[in-house]
Amino acid sequence: MTEFTPLSATIGGILIGLSAGILWITNGRTAGVSGVFGGVLPFRKGDFDWRVVFLLALPLGAILGSWLGPMILSEISDAPPALAIGPVVAIAAGLLVGAGTRLGGGCTSGHGICGLARFSTRSAVGVVIFMVVAMITVFLVRHVL
Repeated sequence: MTEFTPLSATIGGILIGLSAGILWITNGRTAGVSGVFGGVLPFRKGDFDWRVVFLLALPLGAILGSWLGPMILSEISDAPPALAIGPVVAIAAGLLVGAGTRLGGGCTSGHGICGLARFSTRSAVGVVIFMVVAMITVFLVRHVL
């Protein structure tokens, strides 16, 4: 996944921003995935249904996009992504991401998309930290390990 795909990236960004804005306008909620997921349990009447729909729509949207995307834009590959890790590493990585979102008071989507759009100082600091750690990690993986 090293190809430059400006059109599909732009469309994807617009759709993410649009969906976050629609959730904010219609429900008054931030579209941070960890916050939405964290609010599913314990069950609270009136606050459960939209969260489940939101969480189910994430993989369904990805499936739909992987099916329709290559038909609409030639820059989108129809080949499934290949993972160079096994299921145990993927599960461990997912748990670490969950722990990080708990420590960071939200996930990258919540801080980067919704928090910055609301001019949140906490989100701006979080995004700077995410980006610096990501750059250090890429450097270490590509040049040190």
